[in-house]
Amino acid sequence: MEGDLIHINHWLQPFSWLYGIGVRLRNICFDAGILSQVSFDRPVICIGNLTVGGTGKTPHTEMLLRYLLPNHRVAVLSRGYKRHSHGFVLANAQSTMFDIGDEPWQMKQKFPNAVIAVDGNRTRGIRRLLDDPQTKDIDVILLDDAYQHRYVKAGLNILLTDYHRIITDDTLLPAGRLREPVSAKGRANIIIVTKCPQDIRPMDFRVVQASLKLKPYQHLFFSTFRYGKLYRLFDRVSGQNEELTPDTHILLLTGIASPRQMMDDLYQLTHHITPISFPDHHAFSERDIQKIEDAFTAMQGNKRFIVTTEKDAARLLMVKRFSPIVRRHIYILPIEVEIMRGQQQEFQQIITDYVS
Repeated sequence: MEGDLIHINHWLQPFSWLYGIGVRLRNICFDAGILSQVSFDRPVICIGNLTVGGTGKTPHTEMLLRYLLPNHRVAVLSRGYKRHSHGFVLANAQSTMFDIGDEPWQMKQKFPNAVIAVDGNRTRGIRRLLDDPQTKDIDVILLDDAYQHRYVKAGLNILLTDYHRIITDDTLLPAGRLREPVSAKGRANIIIVTKCPQDIRPMDFRVVQASLKLKPYQHLFFSTFRYGKLYRLFDRVSGQNEELTPDTHILLLTGIASPRQMMDDLYQLTHHITPISFPDHHAFSERDIQKIEDAFTAMQGNKRFIVTTEKDAARLLMVKRFSPIVRRHIYILPIEVEIMRGQQQEFQQIITDYVS
């Protein structure tokens, strides 16, 4: 059901009102030209959201990479959340999660031909990319999680909203989880409702579309997750993949903002799921490792796996203290985004037309 994760702390509404004044004044300054924006001579696509927490930015950025890499040299610029480095860093084959952050590291592993860079200052980051002899020939720049970074004037803005937490039902921080007022959706060229159930009904599409009150220039799409075969996190053997069956027992290990839809999808394959959830970008401690070990030991069934996400894999790889039996049973569940309602080609055409 759309919007079913909305929770408003009404007693914090006065603070949301004060926060909203600051955010609106900032947007007015950008709209009036008091705060300046920088445009670049390359296509710049911004992928972001209005909500604190996960709406699926990284899988959607990866979807764009799949579209564009066959014909373009593409750079992804992220801030590199929770990295240990500072300033501008250009990723290479030796870069670690600590150098560039877990999500950029994930993208570099999956798309080695993409240019992956991190910089909290997106304007400076783009200039460095365009000035560097290694990267000055890039054709397209993808800004990951930069909807509020208005100092860069993107040519195409893609706004994501979680099906389970539609922005029009939410409110500003700290009472809700919106970074900006809902009216800020007007800057988006494309709005994607993410993490939709695969069996979503036509009426649900219409309800969400009506609630968003789109402008004539805006395009609306709905996306869902598609899952690949499980593969080992440690000691991976090529071609040695696993499939989930009704008799599979899963310890679902996640450190992402919103694992709800993933869990719902996996329940279609097996009802034997034990979830262990940690906060987004969680750094696993000794106590966490023991909790995972104990939960796996307590699991029943002959066929049992610890299943985690590609994003969590970047941090779990740094853990050296897993017992041999747990190491052998940790599997990654790959995720890809699919545009629903037969609109995949239409979405791709909008991207292609802009980049061209």
